[in-house]
Amino acid sequence: MEIFDYDNILLLPRKCRVESRSECDASVTLGNRKFRLPVVPANMKTVIDEKICLWMAQNDYFYVMHRFDLDNVQFVRDMHAKGVFASISLGVKAPDRATVDELAAAGLVPEYITIDIAHGHADSVRDMIGYIKAKLPTSFIIAGNVATPEAVIDLENWGADATKVGVGPGKVCITKLKTGFGTGGWQLSALKWCARVATKPIIADGGIRSHGDIAKSIRFGASMVMIGSLFAGHEESPGKTVEVNGELFKEYYGSASDFNKGEYKHVEGKRILEPVKGKLANTLIEMEQDVQSSISYAGGTKLMDIRKVNYVILGGDNAGEHLLM
Repeated sequence: MEIFDYDNILLLPRKCRVESRSECDASVTLGNRKFRLPVVPANMKTVIDEKICLWMAQNDYFYVMHRFDLDNVQFVRDMHAKGVFASISLGVKAPDRATVDELAAAGLVPEYITIDIAHGHADSVRDMIGYIKAKLPTSFIIAGNVATPEAVIDLENWGADATKVGVGPGKVCITKLKTGFGTGGWQLSALKWCARVATKPIIADGGIRSHGDIAKSIRFGASMVMIGSLFAGHEESPGKTVEVNGELFKEYYGSASDFNKGEYKHVEGKRILEPVKGKLANTLIEMEQDVQSSISYAGGTKLMDIRKVNYVILGGDNAGEHLLM
């Protein structure tokens, strides 16, 4: 099996078929909705909040609200009252099942539910998927996080509508250091490996350091890319603003960090400071333009045309050109 990550891969251009990059369509469909871009901010407390969720939904971007210190039922009610879709996160414990009961009893059906735990290949996730499907059968269920083809096959068979692939590759994740497990350092080839068996969409989660990594994720099988650090640190970001030597930074920490948990127990995340980047809307416009450029380099007109390109692996034992035969 080839082992590589985003830095080791370059995609190979094909003959351009458009007059202008702006002709390229960067949109993607997930469930029965179409979104302007195949990216979603990580469902973390320092990356997303209610205000950002509402703005993204109103502007045709996908979002997943985090599940920490939040009344999910009220959140769904508020989003629906404002005429936009609701996309929430749940865990697998008794309070999460109680939330599902409350939603069903109130006739509130979130369009998207992400079952979000560190190790998603688990009987608890199987049971939670079944529980949601029984009570809220029309919700689109994203389940994860996982790292192997076996896990993707199981989650799909258990009823997940999409799987989230990536264990520990994020910038504030220290899973590989703490546990010796994960996809940190080979996330892109883990994605390729998992995508070979997937029959439903995959969301690549973690390890994205530049906009070009979005195109690489699509090439190796992702339909959507979850991004933390590139979305953290905006003016609107909920992280605390900190001044260091006259420069402004925003706090960014992992969901499995002691900063998020409020206690030092089973910690697999850390806290960093991200330089303040300006407005989120501007980053999303730049991302869209960069993905359009990627599509034009792929010789395509729409997002999934990126899947058709050849690539090279740089350096190491696997180095060489990989052609689509």
